Amino acid sequence: MNMFRLLIFSVAIAGLTFACKPADNVNEKSQAPSYGEQVPSYGKEQAPSYGKEQAPSYGRKQTQLGNISNGNTLFNDKTLGGSTNDKSCNSCHPDGRGLEKSGGKTEFNIMGMKQNSLEEAVNICIKMPLKGKEINPEGEDMKNIISYIRSLKAN
Repeated sequence: MNMFRLLIFSVAIAGLTFACKPADNVNEKSQAPSYGEQVPSYGKEQAPSYGKEQAPSYGRKQTQLGNISNGNTLFNDKTLGGSTNDKSCNSCHPDGRGLEKSGGKTEFNIMGMKQNSLEEAVNICIKMPLKGKEINPEGEDMKNIISYIRSLKAN
C-alpha cells in the first residue's frame, strides 16, 4: 500500500512540475504598459492610448474624450452657461471637493431632483446654483467638464 501511495505521489509531482513550466512563447516582459504607451494589437481593434490631458468617459451618454485642463478652466469660469450670479462650479466645490466619486456614478439626486447621468447633474448645477442655461450635453464644454470631474477620483 505504501508503494502505491509513493507511486501516486511521484506521478502528481511530475505532473505539477510539467504543468507549472513556463511556455516557451511567453515574452519576458510581463508588465502592463506605462501610462500613455501604446499597447500591442490583438486583431482588428487596438486599445486606446490616452494622453496626459485626457480621461476616458464612462457615462451612458458620453463616448468622446474631453480635455481635463479645459474642463478645469470651465469649472472655475464664473460665466459658464451664462451664469448671472458671479459663481462658478468651484464656488460650491472648491478644487473639486465632494465630487471625487461622481465620475463613476450614473444616478444623482441634487436639490431633490433625480438625474440619470453626470451630464444631467452638471446641467442642474449650472441651471440652479449658477443661475445659467444648460450647456449641450454632447458638446465640447460638457466633455471637458466631465473629464475634469472624472480626474478627481479619490486616492
